[in-house]
Amino acid sequence: MKTLFIPIHRAGWPFIAIFVTVTVGLSWVSESFGFLGIIATTWCVYFFRDPDRTTPVRDGLVISPADGIVQLIDTAAPPEELDMGPDARPRICIFMNVFDVHVNRVPIDGTISKLSYRPGKFLNASLDKASEFNERQSLCLTMKDGRDIAFVQIAGLVARRILCHATEGQTFRAGERFGMIRFGSRVDVYLPDGVEPLVALGQRAIAGETVIADIEARESGRIGEIRT
Repeated sequence: MKTLFIPIHRAGWPFIAIFVTVTVGLSWVSESFGFLGIIATTWCVYFFRDPDRTTPVRDGLVISPADGIVQLIDTAAPPEELDMGPDARPRICIFMNVFDVHVNRVPIDGTISKLSYRPGKFLNASLDKASEFNERQSLCLTMKDGRDIAFVQIAGLVARRILCHATEGQTFRAGERFGMIRFGSRVDVYLPDGVEPLVALGQRAIAGETVIADIEARESGRIGEIRT
């Protein structure tokens, strides 16, 4: 029988405990403050939810590493600290607001060949310059055919902590968890040259489920529109 409770990421429990403690203290001050504390605690629990996802398993599919809105599709060179070269690659940027699931997932099967953390600013993650100036955790993954793909966790305006439990040499399957970002942020994916994104600007992506590209596909990039 499936549980009615959504799993909580282990990184969230200390924060939930703090929120509960503060709420108890506020309730002693007044019922109104206690009620506000309950709302804040409920949001904290909601933020750290970590639901299971059903990942498409066909070879070549690139799966979204984050929940959020596809905010930018362009070409750009991967972060220089990954040593992937200066050539521009197709890039997909997914922005997570404070109400999205913030657990991040590996986009495709492969082995982590390099990872690098770089401290930086905390500009609004929706800005394009956040990719260059904000705190970030960059990962390069090598697929079984030798090609590589990069994905980058970028801190945002209120995000002050990037969590990444991947290590160099570690092998992942697409859709497996590798980290999270607190609170509100962005993940960029740099595809191999010649691979077209299969999502449209403004589209909502679901981590571990939404196909954002297909390494084997030869179709052109997609456009989207809001329809009623």
